[in-house]
Amino acid sequence: MNIFVGNLASDVKEEELKTLFSKHGRVSSVKIIRDMFSQTSKGFGFVEMPGKAEAQKALTELNTFELKGKRISVNEARPQKERGRGGRRY
Repeated sequence: MNIFVGNLASDVKEEELKTLFSKHGRVSSVKIIRDMFSQTSKGFGFVEMPGKAEAQKALTELNTFELKGKRISVNEARPQKERGRGGRRY
């Protein structure tokens, strides 16, 4: 299950998220979304957990969990919307 994690403090590292979610089950990947140019955190990320039951437990127990002074929001990630390829159309 792909899990959205929002309201992250700017200094939270991917390894810290992995450790937090690993307490509830196996974590296959963690990705904090960063600004393309400055590489600063945008305040959200994604955690992939292969076990559905473990992921549900993590969702329940970690939603509103306080991490580095901020209450994180944890939800099942929605599928990414398909976007155009960009550029101008004439």
